[in-house]
Amino acid sequence: MQLAFILYKYFPFGGLQRDFMRIALECQKRGHQIRVYTLIWQGDIPAGFDVRIPQLKAWANHRRNEKFHTWLMQDMNKEPVDKVIGFNKMPSLDWYYAADGCYEDKAQTLRNPLYRFSGRYKHFSAYEKAVFAQQENTQILMISTVQEPLFIKHYGTQKERFHLLPPGIDRDRKAPTNAAEIRASFRQEFAIAEDDLLLLQVGSGFKTKGLDRSLKALASLPSQVKAKTQLIVIGQDDPKPFLLQIKALGLSNHVRILKGRSDIPRFLLGADLLIHPAYNENTGTVLLEAVVAGLPVLVTDVCGYAHYIEQANAGLVVSSPFQQENLNTALLSILSDQQKRQLWQQNALCFAQTADIYSMPIRAADIILAEPA
Repeated sequence: MQLAFILYKYFPFGGLQRDFMRIALECQKRGHQIRVYTLIWQGDIPAGFDVRIPQLKAWANHRRNEKFHTWLMQDMNKEPVDKVIGFNKMPSLDWYYAADGCYEDKAQTLRNPLYRFSGRYKHFSAYEKAVFAQQENTQILMISTVQEPLFIKHYGTQKERFHLLPPGIDRDRKAPTNAAEIRASFRQEFAIAEDDLLLLQVGSGFKTKGLDRSLKALASLPSQVKAKTQLIVIGQDDPKPFLLQIKALGLSNHVRILKGRSDIPRFLLGADLLIHPAYNENTGTVLLEAVVAGLPVLVTDVCGYAHYIEQANAGLVVSSPFQQENLNTALLSILSDQQKRQLWQQNALCFAQTADIYSMPIRAADIILAEPA
């Protein structure tokens, strides 16, 4: 079959983008042809992929999206495909991979009512409706159960159109047999003493991921604990607002912000705690990546994968409604108890051996290729 995969932007470090790549490669491995429509492609193009990128200009992102959709539909009319798989919400999809949460719910609960008169709202609301409305036929690949009730609430989407996938953690995130050597080499490279404490935060979109909360928690530590604690932040985002916060909190010697990179497993092995106090998060793949590397996790309960941290007994989950003081207390408790961190590490590594948290691309390809478009 000729399959069309659609996403607005591909870059190697995004969670949605990595999921797209693994599903597309799995379909290709089974003998199917892969065509990709995107506005931006960063990184290498796999052999055999037909990547099509239009030259479009628009005064706003939503106008660009509309032009992009018009262009790709015209292209597919000229050269038809058998199935269309979208990783962003838009009309005319056979399958939608639901990496993003319910836009309509956010617009109604988190935005000023006047926002719903904007052109941006009208565009994204219409594109979401084109996927989830009752009269549509788009099948939905869900990677978390958190958002499904919200889509049903706002659109009345039929339950049978939702297909829940297991997580799809890369097996290269698992702790290798020489994990201790990698950790020692990593900490030497980044000038982190073995008795220092390294916090790690990974994810593009620093605001959504709660970097401001992490910085406040780090600043709240008693001076003797803070003196030996560092935070490394990795992600594709503008660091300027947070660099100002770092300076204001007196943390300039404690925090490093790095751009997205491909050697995340080294950081997972070299750190002492993953901190992820997100404001909202459909899944949180990095949580499970930390678990399979044996890295304890401190996370907010709004993350779709936070329940795995409790299930594995590999860290602490901060309950809603969020209070900064609760995060501060939890962080100090974890950093002050090496024995607890070691127990969580052991629990995490045991969980990594038995849990079904790796098969998402295989299961997604099974569903896409088996079901009629």
